[in-house]
Amino acid sequence: MRTTFHLKTLAVAIATLSVASVTNAAGLDRSGQDVTAFFQDGTYAEAVYTYIDADVSGYDSANTNPSQNDYVRGDKTGDIAESYDFFRYGVKADINDTFSVGILYDEPFGAAAEYTQSNFVSQGDVDASIASITNGAAPSLAAAQGAIGALAAGETAGVLTPEQQAQLDGLRGAVAVAQAEASTAGENTNVEVRSQSLTGILGMKFGANKNFQIYGGPVAQRIQSETKLRGLAYGPATGYTSNSNPDMDYGYIAGIAYSKPEIALKAALTYRSEIDHDIEISESYPLVAIRAIAAGATPEQAAAAANRDSTYEITTPKSVNFDFQTGINPTTLATAKVRWVPWSDFVITPPLYNDTSKISYGPDGLDLVEYEDDQWQVELGLAKRVAPALAISGTVGWDSGAGDPTTSLGPVDGYYSVGLGAKYNVTENWAVSAGGKYLWFGDAKGRLPSGKIVGDFQDNDGYIAGLKISYQGK
Repeated sequence: MRTTFHLKTLAVAIATLSVASVTNAAGLDRSGQDVTAFFQDGTYAEAVYTYIDADVSGYDSANTNPSQNDYVRGDKTGDIAESYDFFRYGVKADINDTFSVGILYDEPFGAAAEYTQSNFVSQGDVDASIASITNGAAPSLAAAQGAIGALAAGETAGVLTPEQQAQLDGLRGAVAVAQAEASTAGENTNVEVRSQSLTGILGMKFGANKNFQIYGGPVAQRIQSETKLRGLAYGPATGYTSNSNPDMDYGYIAGIAYSKPEIALKAALTYRSEIDHDIEISESYPLVAIRAIAAGATPEQAAAAANRDSTYEITTPKSVNFDFQTGINPTTLATAKVRWVPWSDFVITPPLYNDTSKISYGPDGLDLVEYEDDQWQVELGLAKRVAPALAISGTVGWDSGAGDPTTSLGPVDGYYSVGLGAKYNVTENWAVSAGGKYLWFGDAKGRLPSGKIVGDFQDNDGYIAGLKISYQGK
């Protein structure tokens, strides 16, 4: 006689496998864009809170010369990862035995990092900065200006050798960078990205036993960010600040699912589209003002050149999620999640930052943020009902990261994780779940858009805690 797994009784075994969800992953990925609430039976609602606390620390580079890319281990950076939390909500209902509707809210993308020490903090000591950039060749501003004056005469006369011209350009650059850094003395490098997403889903079951379901709907997404680059680590970009105003734009979700209730099997493949955002941004770039004044501009003209309000485009990436579960026996459930995100297609290219970089890096300039690789993420789990109203679960996970070296604003290359969770059915319809994960982050070098390595981050870790309240009715 074939064993039958009844979903209504086995559902209690699905113990918070997605509560502490796939967060702090590659690129800006945070929530994992989970859609499993839509596949629950009957009327279903959930509210999930997730808290992330990571320890990401390393060493800066003692080489602060913007024209030299060699990494030289310097001072400790301290912990740069700020704690981060977000919510996820989902509601789903069956219209009849064919059609279902749902609304999902999550916060899919984000970042929170701040450097509080090392070369990622503006010190404001012009003499010390020039000495550091020139490796002691010019120990002070006065010494640099004296050498510039002596070499400039030869430049005017057209008698400098290529080596002397490079020396002059280097000294001018060192003075400009030191002055730019001093303009934000005492300030830390900081980045914060926040997003919110609202997804509407309509599903239609088909097949002789209604085992198949297609689903899809619109997605509204809002995103905003703030970036501050400080300290000698960022060379000419030190002091750069940008504030991107909140922008709402739209995409879509589509997928197909299969279920076999007799063995508690559910499988779903979900695609989310790219979303193009036209974002209003305010930028400030101290080096632009310093260069403008050196070229003869008035203070007013220099300030106008160094501060710009404009609009630019960010395209948040598409993604594919595969969710799978199956009963092993009447009290045990196995689960698997796979996620792919093409972060290699994602860039952030603020207009003033990009235009300024064209002076040194050619007609295309530089992106502020970019990634080398696509993200792959895998999570496997087991859930076991240990009492009529109580289940426990365990997970193991892996995230590929989005490349190493990577941006200095998020120097982590994927992770391995283990997680535990528990779910308690308070009543027939209401349940409370709690879970946690421990993460071992992959080592990564922090790299500037110019290619210069400015940090080395190793042996870092973090944890995630989650709490879910859910309701399920017939």
